[in-house]
Amino acid sequence: MTPTHEFTSARSPRIKAARRLAKRAFRQRERLFLAEGPQAVREALARSGVVREMFGTAEATHRHADLVAAAEASGAPVHRVSTEVMAELAQTVTPQGLLAVCGFIDRGLDELGPVRLAVVLTHVRDPGNAGTVLRTADAAGADVVVFTDASVDPYNSKCVRASAGSLFHLPVVVGPRIGEVVTHLRGRGARVLAADGSGDRSLDDATDSGELAGPVAWVFGNEAWGLPEETLALTDQAVSVPIYGSAESLNLATAAAVCLYTTAREQRRDASVGG
Repeated sequence: MTPTHEFTSARSPRIKAARRLAKRAFRQRERLFLAEGPQAVREALARSGVVREMFGTAEATHRHADLVAAAEASGAPVHRVSTEVMAELAQTVTPQGLLAVCGFIDRGLDELGPVRLAVVLTHVRDPGNAGTVLRTADAAGADVVVFTDASVDPYNSKCVRASAGSLFHLPVVVGPRIGEVVTHLRGRGARVLAADGSGDRSLDDATDSGELAGPVAWVFGNEAWGLPEETLALTDQAVSVPIYGSAESLNLATAAAVCLYTTAREQRRDASVGG
């Protein structure tokens, strides 16, 4: 049933509680975050128990009646808000009129299943880049994305939007130190490779040698300065994406896409040959 009561003031305690989730400290304290837009809300609703409550304008709740019904069926209350209140809640310039409060979905390293392709983000600070890498990892069939303690919060609204729903599709680990992550993934049989522009081995070489066919964990670093020496020292190899033209370098999301899809292709080729 479409909600009838409408919140028209941003001073409402319920609205204020949701607005506070724009700040990391409040997200971590409450273990709640915001998913904005019908696509993100739909993907969140697909995971049982994730959506705690939903806010929508009259127009959006009418247009997306199926999402309202799904939220209500899951036991999550749906609140109608004015366009002005939605503008206060949303983190976008042009809100899409629908927003969900979701519970944290990350898990611990020890909760992971088998790892064939893993993504590790360390010292990554831009939430848009992080969300795009998460989306790419999902598309490439990765088993997990790890955000180390030195990286951006995956529950940042910009990161959630950039992931285009992929945040809800694959396991995400948040907060461990890079050394702990490398040790854990190596213990699961993964070869740990650092994506680094100054790497002494090219992606072409790694592909030709067959070393991408087995379990691989890719480590990606900061957008501006890459990976620190102490992190590179923890990995098995630093690998660079070859530049065939005149570009100085690739940005983080593009480099990640090249590395992950190249690895996924080699792993599938190996599985096909082995089968």
